[in-house]
Formats: sequence, C-alpha cells, structure tokens
Amino acid sequence: MPVKRTRSAERTLSASARRRGHRLSADVALLAVAAAFVLPLAWVLFSAVDAEADLRVKFPEEPTFANFDAVLVPDVTFTPLLNSLLLCGGATLLTVSCAALAAYPLSRYRSRTGRAFLATILFATCLPITAIMVPVYALFVQVELIDTMHGTILFFAASQLPFAVWLMKNFMDGVPRELEEAAWTDGASPFQSLLRVVLPLMGPGIAVVTVYSFVMMWGNFFVPFMLLLSPDQMPASVSINDFFGNRGTVVYGQLAAFSVIYSTPVLLLYILIARRLGGGFALGGAVKG
Repeated sequence: MPVKRTRSAERTLSASARRRGHRLSADVALLAVAAAFVLPLAWVLFSAVDAEADLRVKFPEEPTFANFDAVLVPDVTFTPLLNSLLLCGGATLLTVSCAALAAYPLSRYRSRTGRAFLATILFATCLPITAIMVPVYALFVQVELIDTMHGTILFFAASQLPFAVWLMKNFMDGVPRELEEAAWTDGASPFQSLLRVVLPLMGPGIAVVTVYSFVMMWGNFFVPFMLLLSPDQMPASVSINDFFGNRGTVVYGQLAAFSVIYSTPVLLLYILIARRLGGGFALGGAVKG
C-alpha cells in the first residue's frame, strides 16, 4: 500500500508540474504577443512628446508638446482630417443604409436564387481592392468621377457593401418575424416595419457594421491615393505619407503626434457606441409562445 500511494503521489506531482509548465509557456507566449502590440503603441505615445524622438522606445527626458504645435496647422492636420471625416462618414452612412435595405429581403423572404446571391456576396468580400483598381480608375476617368469626393465616397461604399450586407443579414435574422407581423396587422408597410421595428431592435448589429465600415475606410491609403489627385482633397490616410522625406529622413516626433491625432476619431467612435457593442437585442419578452 505505501508503494502504491507513493507512485500515485508521484504521478499527481508530475501531472501538476506539467500543468504548471504549460501555463508558464502560455503566459510567456501571451506576454510576447502583448509586447508586440504594446511596444509600437508606447513608441507612438512617448515619441509624440519627445523633441528628439527616434526609432527607440524611450521615455522623453523633457516632455514637450512642440510636435503637436508643429502639426496642428490647417495644411498638415485639419484639412486632411476634415477630408477623411467627409469621405469615411459619408461612405459609412451610405454603406449602412444600403446594407440594411439589401439585407431585409435576404433575411425575410426565401427564393431559389437566395443562396446563390449570398454566395456571390461572400465571394465579393474576398476580392482584393488592388485587383480591381485599374479598371475602376479607367471607368472613373470616362464618367468624370476621378478626383471627386462623391466619386470616392461611392467607391468606398461599394467596396464595403458586400461584407456589410452579410453582417447585417445575420443580425437581422435574430429579430423575430412575429414582431413585424404584429406591426403589419396594425397597418404598417414592410418599409415602416423595417424602420420602426427591425432596425431599433438590432442596434448592436448596426453598431458593428458602422464601426467595421468606418475603420476599414479610415485606414485605407490606396483608394484615395488612386482616385483623388488634388492635394487639398487628400485624406489623412494619404497625407501621413508627407512625413516620410527624401533619402529615408523622417520627422519621428511629428509623425507620432500626427498618428495620435489621426487615431482620435476612431477611438471616439468606439466610445460613443461601446454601449451598443456590448448589448443584445432588446426583445424583453415581446414574443410570447
């Protein structure tokens, strides 16, 4: 009996040691991944207030806001940020509106071509924008949409619409159809039931589509770089390239300060709709069966 107990205790200790080793390995891997994200962020924050910033991550000896003073001028920051807000805000509004209208019949009505249409939408989300920019550029030149804000807004919305429709349709499937039928009984049309019943109940879905679309457009460099030619119409995602000078010279402090300012609208958007992102469908016992 003592021998069996000793072997059992040894196996227990060995298993416990292996579990500790696995947890330690997992913790080390997570710390490495966290460092990969934290170090660039720390560089941006520290360099933004460092007059002698370079590529090293270091706390400035004498913190200063001179970098922000240098970039907070109309030509460098205010005009590009306003252009970005106009482009991304208008395209996001157009994307969310069209996605809701397109997702409603896909969610509520069944047809023989429904699956094929959804598969086509899913396939369209996989197309890289760089692969279609040459024909798009030629088309925009022919229809005189090149170097126009509204033309770029239309292309931004079209490029984000397939995935937005897919997301919106999945969220819309979670709204019970019985609520719409009750609205129809009271005389509401399908469009009225969409606006007054379905969309108010899928706030989290609308929030997700809005944030995803806006963030994807906000950080897009290639599309406005190709479709906009005038410097006064360039968004911040393109004008940030001006901080990279000739022969590899870069004003790192001003670049970091501009990056902090450039990230602010996205952070504010997350804060404004954080409550929606964490919520669920507000059905609250509206359907009883």
